[in-house]
Amino acid sequence: MSDNARGVWYMALATFVFGLMTVFVKLVPSIPPLEIIFFRAVIALILCYWGLKRARVSMWGNNKTMLIMRGVAGVMALSLNFWLVQEIPLATASTLTYLAPISTTLIGIWFVKEKVSPIQGLFFITSFAGILVIQGFDARVSLFHLGVGLVTCLFMGIAYNCVRKLSTSEHPLVIIFYFPAVCLPVTAVGCLLFWVQPQGWEWFYLFMVGITSQVAQYFMTRSYQLAEISTVSIVNYTGIIYAIVLGYIIFGEGFNLLTYLGMALVIVGVILNIVWKQHSKKPVVSDSSSVVIK
Repeated sequence: MSDNARGVWYMALATFVFGLMTVFVKLVPSIPPLEIIFFRAVIALILCYWGLKRARVSMWGNNKTMLIMRGVAGVMALSLNFWLVQEIPLATASTLTYLAPISTTLIGIWFVKEKVSPIQGLFFITSFAGILVIQGFDARVSLFHLGVGLVTCLFMGIAYNCVRKLSTSEHPLVIIFYFPAVCLPVTAVGCLLFWVQPQGWEWFYLFMVGITSQVAQYFMTRSYQLAEISTVSIVNYTGIIYAIVLGYIIFGEGFNLLTYLGMALVIVGVILNIVWKQHSKKPVVSDSSSVVIK
């Protein structure tokens, strides 16, 4: 099997495991998102520290301000995303976060002086039209949920652009390490204020959130190392299929035809933007950097 083929399989596996992670998040609806992230951050911090020691790389980095900024934006994005997963159907929550590459591009105009062509504007409008269709034809999704989804993508876009800035000065493991390092103190405060004692199987679900996220991060990272970014980035969007299937099997979530159409419009707009950027010889950093956000 070629490296490119293995990369595609690794991305498919990573996307599926990320889907399982959202299932475990949804299985603890009574646990506040900050508390879930705290448990995840503990596991991630241990594994990241082990990786840095093994690679003999200093964990502190050079641009500490930007690293902390990236960590804070990541915490905000993940907290809002987990809240959405608990509140609305899995597939809908996943679809909303797939707008992140668009927010990354728009923020990049200012942040990293990225140029956006007029045709990309058409792709963006297509995706946003899909979101409006979803909201208009699914009573479970309110305008507030839509707003939270857009703010989530805004923070994801800030975090991705920070990664783009840091990629020239920091080791990848350092960038990854700062995410749980910032998560822990921030979420610890949230836990002190809003702690909910996990009961029974909830301990197992919280543990699995941490494990599945790290397993998925590993396979996603390996995927980007082996295959072309443009290829595996598109494979990443098969996650909507996993979300639909898992949501139906485990939580009995179903959708009407127009809601499926809305999801399709979102994904089509984002994928066309990725293909256009690749065709224009622009790196698709927004997707590759997602390995350190999810």
